[in-house]
Formats: sequence, structure tokens, C-alpha cells
Amino acid sequence: MSGFEDKEILVVGASSGIGLAVAQRLADQGARLTLWSRTPATEVGGKAVRAASVDVRQALDPGALEIPENLDGLVYCPGSITLVAFNRLKEEQFLQDYQINVLGAVRVLQLCLPALMRGDGASVVLFSTVAVRVGMAYHASVAAAKGAVEGLARSLAAEWAAKKVRVNVVAPSLTDTPLAGGLLATPDKRERSAQRHPLARVGRPEDMAAAVVYLLSDEAGWMTGQTLAVDGGLSSVRPL
Repeated sequence: MSGFEDKEILVVGASSGIGLAVAQRLADQGARLTLWSRTPATEVGGKAVRAASVDVRQALDPGALEIPENLDGLVYCPGSITLVAFNRLKEEQFLQDYQINVLGAVRVLQLCLPALMRGDGASVVLFSTVAVRVGMAYHASVAAAKGAVEGLARSLAAEWAAKKVRVNVVAPSLTDTPLAGGLLATPDKRERSAQRHPLARVGRPEDMAAAVVYLLSDEAGWMTGQTLAVDGGLSSVRPL
């Protein structure tokens, strides 16, 4: 898949895991990248990129951030994994998950909206989780926040359709990233996690990056307001 030459893409949360895999794939396909994260890389795949240190949990200073005049795509990758029994969850944990997953995305999108609207169309990709579609124990806080992300995406897809700005969501299952390191810390944990999925493995950052790049591309030009499950079949398949 190609077609990203000279397209301006902002990737938020690109220092590791899925965000880094997305940035690497886009760099390989010729995209002009701007990367925001708490510890941003200034080079991806041997290519220089614009980078800025950004904490999405805080108010963003427009004067301190370089935003391309036109944005062809925006990917918001920051997330959280809060797995705690409901009776032990504190209100602060719900608020923290909401800050990272929802309000962080809102801050970035509001700041970048003029650049997204200025061109002939753009694509926004947000992240949810399989736990929104499939009820999972101990996921109450993160599933509530990610459910809000899906609602936000559908609302924005409707609001921005007239401007040809598409908004879609990728909903992964457990993916081998630093964020999930504690859940995959031993061979036994990794194997048990793999066997919960019909395809008998956990996700890879590259799996999610491929879905993101597709949603950003012109090949997905008639998709908006959708949640794309990239979860090894966990949300929809029950092998015999």
C-alpha cells in the first residue's frame, strides 16, 4: 500500500509500541511525520521527523507546538491498562483513564482541527479496546473510557463528514507492547494470553499499525464512524 508521499501525518504517542510501529510504517511509505509524545523520537526509520514533547494529560500550549498548516491524518495512540476489581477501583483511577484516553484526544483534536479542515479531506484514527465489545472482568475503568472514545469518534465522524474528515477507531486485543509488559512477563502468562484468542497468539504492534495505515489511506476513503476490531477473533469467533 502506498500513496503517503508528502502527506502530513501527526502521530501522538509515537515513542514506543503501537505508535512507534505506526510511525515507522508511515515513514517507510513517504509520509511527512510530526510526532508528539512525552519522550519523542526525532528520527524514525532513518528519516528525520518533527517532534515535540507533549503530555496529553495537561493543557496544550499552541504556541509551543509546531502543527503543519494542513494535516492529512492524525493518529492518537496514548492509552492505559487499568485492571482492578470494581470494588477496589478509586474514582481517581477512572479519572486518570478518562484523562489519557478521552480528554487527551479531545485536546489534541481541538488544537489540530483547523489543520484537519483546511485540506481536501483528512483521516483521524483513535484507539479503543476489545473490552468495550466483550465484557471482561477487571476492565471497568479502561472499558468505560474506551467506550467514550468510540462514542466520540462516531459523533465527530457525523459532524465532520461534510468537510470530508473521516474518523475511525481501531479496537485491539492484548498487544505485545511495553504498556502490556506486566501481562506478558513470563512464558506461562504469554501462552495463556495467546490461547484466549482464536488465532492462538497475542497481537503485535505491526498488526495494529497495518490497520491504522489502511484507515489513513485513500483505500479506506468510504469508511467513517467505524470501529475496526483487530483482536485475533476474540470479539466474534468461538472455535469448536
